[in-house]
Amino acid sequence: MDTTGRFDRRVSAVVFVWLLFLSPICGAQEFDCSGCHEPAGLTESVHADVACGDCHTNIVDRRHSRGGVEPLGDDTCAGCHRRERRETSRSVHAESARCTDCHGAPHEIRHGDDLDSAMSPVNQIRNCGGCHAEPESLIDGYLTSVHGKGLLLSGLINAPSCSDCHGSHSIFEADGDKAATSHFNSPEICGTCHLLLFEEWKSESAHGLAWQADEQGPVCTDCHSSHGIDDPTLPPARLASAGSCGACHAEYLTTFRDSFHGKANELGYVAGATCADCHTPHRNLAADDPRSSVHPDNLVATCGSCHTGVTGAILSFDPHNDPTDPDDNFYVYVIWIFMTGLLIGVFSFFALHDALWLQRTLVGALRGEFKDIGEYNGQYVRRFSSMNIYIHLTIIVTFLLLAVTGLPLKFHETAWAQTLMAMLGGVESSRIIHRVAAIGTFFYALFHLGNLFIRWAVKRERGLFWGPNSLVPQPKDIVDVIANFRYFLHLGKRPTSDRWNYIEKFDYLAVFWGVLIIGVSGLLLWLPMFFTRFLPGWTINAAYVIHSDEALLATGFIFVFHFFHTHLRPESFPMDIVIFTGKMSLERFKEERPLEYQRLVDNNELEGYLVPPPTPGERRRAYVWGSIFLTVGVLLAVGIIWALATH
Repeated sequence: MDTTGRFDRRVSAVVFVWLLFLSPICGAQEFDCSGCHEPAGLTESVHADVACGDCHTNIVDRRHSRGGVEPLGDDTCAGCHRRERRETSRSVHAESARCTDCHGAPHEIRHGDDLDSAMSPVNQIRNCGGCHAEPESLIDGYLTSVHGKGLLLSGLINAPSCSDCHGSHSIFEADGDKAATSHFNSPEICGTCHLLLFEEWKSESAHGLAWQADEQGPVCTDCHSSHGIDDPTLPPARLASAGSCGACHAEYLTTFRDSFHGKANELGYVAGATCADCHTPHRNLAADDPRSSVHPDNLVATCGSCHTGVTGAILSFDPHNDPTDPDDNFYVYVIWIFMTGLLIGVFSFFALHDALWLQRTLVGALRGEFKDIGEYNGQYVRRFSSMNIYIHLTIIVTFLLLAVTGLPLKFHETAWAQTLMAMLGGVESSRIIHRVAAIGTFFYALFHLGNLFIRWAVKRERGLFWGPNSLVPQPKDIVDVIANFRYFLHLGKRPTSDRWNYIEKFDYLAVFWGVLIIGVSGLLLWLPMFFTRFLPGWTINAAYVIHSDEALLATGFIFVFHFFHTHLRPESFPMDIVIFTGKMSLERFKEERPLEYQRLVDNNELEGYLVPPPTPGERRRAYVWGSIFLTVGVLLAVGIIWALATH
């Protein structure tokens, strides 16, 4: 038989086999199933033009003689979608999810570009969230993120959805090496949308250079998170950014939060500088790199972006200065040692002094040693002039305003400080109040010094700087200190006082010291660019230490020890109103100032000091305003003690 004959017989055999085995299926594909079946959504499905038998391969005739319609499986989809099936079989979903779990019912599958598709960008969050509801930060984080808001609120259909970051079928464990969202791979995923930032970060930042060298270092998700990504220009993200940087740079986070920038940041001051403002967000190079924004050659421009009039001297200012480290800046360290020693010394002395005084007073009260020196309607003496009263009121008001606006900055990490700062309207408004009060402080200090000069140089008044009427410490004060401690310890009698005792002299001179130290350091902090025209930048670091510690010394002393000396000791509790009325009962005057009383009697001057008792209105005003001042001071004292004890 010739070759042509054999070929014809083989073709005939193949055709016969095809007709015998495959023609029923082909015939099934030609069946019109719509007479009995009207699957919902099929006409709008991506499979609308696919014959029923292409998926339901077990159908042989109209009566489904092979047992009816069997459920479809992933292998059915693989008949057309082989590549997707291979990818899914190697993914994290290989055993946990079927095609229809993601793409929806077989007859309702839409094209991915269709907004009604189960896998469209707007529906993915609900679809994927059906399985990935835990932890809540996954779905809830995305919904509140800049990506989620862009897609679902702003309608930006090209905003990233689940599959843009995790992939569609080749999805691996998020932290696995093969995952698109792994630590090493995630920058490239972010870079598909943020290409300019990615290229800048990759080639011009220490983080990106480390990533290129295949070294461990921060990538996009370390700073911006993965799902709950906020707009970095909005207040919450700005205020939280230092904490993100501090996750790796803990030592710098501590010094940053101890600086004005950091404290203001923690108190909600959005305009204050954060890490990225100085180091830039995506070009953060080492300080010794000439391209770095914090390189000495570039600092004037960097600082000048917020501060006008920046000079070269500011370069020695260290925004991350640690005053407790002698290797950081030795001059600042020495100043910190001095201020710390002053704080400990003053507080230790008066804590011991007042504790002994309190116990001695309580014992004396139980023994009936003290006369009742409360309100008295008899004869009174003039203790303070009207000018003294007004100056003291000015001191009280300005001091409380300075304390109320300054202490929250010092104890910024406490809840009470943050609440108080919010009540004041924030850092910016409290800063204005603080400076107005500072101007008032300079005013009363200069006014008092001017008055002293006139009394001494013009009026030729004697005894201002020495003698019983002087507030200058004298040998008798040392004797009285020793005698008082003997009295506190029940070893002697209480020393007799003249017009001023050593405690009052200390209070008076402490005001001069405080105004000078706090005032000068405050001016440096207020006008740093002006003063660094002729002073080195580290003096701003020193001024910060001095201002902060002296403020603690002043407020702690006034609100604890001075309040005890004048108002809260048992003899005068709950309040001594002499400073508000300027008047003291004659009986109390004899008891507390025997030397001054006797001198006035001997010099026939007592009559000139006698005045009527305070009127009910004067007493009422004194108690109302005094109660307000005392309450504010005591509450701040409690806040100081709480902050020192817990932080």
